Amino acid sequence: MSVNLTKGQTVSLTKSDGGTLTQVRMGLGWDAIKVRGLFGRAKEKSVDLDASALLFDANGALVDQVWFSQLASKDGAVQHTGDNRTGAGDGDDESIRVALTGVNPAVKTLVFVVNSYTGETFAQIENAFCRLIDETTGQEVARYDLSGSGPHTAQIMAKVTRDGAGWSMTALGVRTSGRTIKDMLPAVSQVL
Repeated sequence: MSVNLTKGQTVSLTKSDGGTLTQVRMGLGWDAIKVRGLFGRAKEKSVDLDASALLFDANGALVDQVWFSQLASKDGAVQHTGDNRTGAGDGDDESIRVALTGVNPAVKTLVFVVNSYTGETFAQIENAFCRLIDETTGQEVARYDLSGSGPHTAQIMAKVTRDGAGWSMTALGVRTSGRTIKDMLPAVSQVL
């Protein structure tokens, strides 16, 4: 059963049988922008959103990052499936897979962010969402609709935090600006 998250809501990442999730995937989806072309014909304009994961230690120091320029974490536990530059098609346009049991023990928090590399604002981007899937079963565990519209070009989607022996996820939905994760680091440090 999936949980629809609202901004600031936390959900424990435990399976329905009480076990802990070990393999998760954060999926990001969005649609190309529909614009009117010559003679009123509708056409689609590509949007290049980027999903990224930032890995922090208990002191809030950046330990590692996974994004379109670095598709895997140093320990190999976090893998980006590749850059989608259009938003065309259904379902997840970009995904980041995380083997939670393989994440470096020094990492206490993973922060998932999305930014508009091509500079469109979330007022223009339609049907954007992120979701967490149990990779062992394919079941959607949690979904967060990025429905907030506005002049921002980036959003801090969610964070996954070590919670004793397991992990918990908090939907953040924090609006910010930036075309890359480097632009977003000051805002991300505020949500740790």
